Amino acid sequence: MMRIVIKVGTSTLAYASGRLNIRRVEALCKVLSDLKNSGHEIILVSSGAIAMGTGKLNLREKPADIPTKQAAAAVGQCELMYVYDKLFSDYNHTVAQLLMTGDDFHSEERHRNFNNTMTRLLEMDVLPVINENDTVATEECGVGDNDTLSALVAVSVKADLLVLLSDIEGLYTADPRCDPAAELIAEVRELTPEIMRLAGDAGTTLGTGGMKTKLQAAKLCVNAGCDMVISNGENPERLYDIIEGKCEGTRFYSNNSIIHNG
Repeated sequence: MMRIVIKVGTSTLAYASGRLNIRRVEALCKVLSDLKNSGHEIILVSSGAIAMGTGKLNLREKPADIPTKQAAAAVGQCELMYVYDKLFSDYNHTVAQLLMTGDDFHSEERHRNFNNTMTRLLEMDVLPVINENDTVATEECGVGDNDTLSALVAVSVKADLLVLLSDIEGLYTADPRCDPAAELIAEVRELTPEIMRLAGDAGTTLGTGGMKTKLQAAKLCVNAGCDMVISNGENPERLYDIIEGKCEGTRFYSNNSIIHNG
């Protein structure tokens, strides 16, 4: 049984309009509930607050100014947690909300408090749902993106595996949206300079991440002994195969995995 952090990006949860992709979110919650039932410890890092707030406030596009962005996050976070609470309750699982900033990882005392809370929640069989506190986080005190946040969480709780569900299959030899000859890289056993140079820019208009932040997250994880997988979140049932070690997307092996598996 493993301790698994799963990060879902905005593009997985919402349509381009910011409205919730109901079918996909329902499927995600069903799979995560089933994985918990099988004995795994599940921690969900969920994007989507600003996007859902953008949709609920009937804004034409993601806000550019910080006050409107924070207002959209405040509205959207309520909606996001309502959905998770309702769907996970249908499978008899209790969720808890944790909203984080960079200070919660940089401050020794606050980081210790976070770890103590997480340990107790997992002992009580609660499914933590974590997001950056976009209503107060700014460039000075924010983590910046949920790829990095999920890696910090995975390292902090000593997770066995981090899965980043996104709108792309994994790491490619080139940008597949521009280069039809781009090939998927199934396994990465060393984060060489050549691999790090494959990073691109942010993908969708509603999201904040991109391959660059995912590779930075991989570096944090593998150095701490945690494997990481990038996979497409279009079909949440892929998580079953990922956890069984099958090839779905790109798997980054930690030093511990390489030693263990030879």
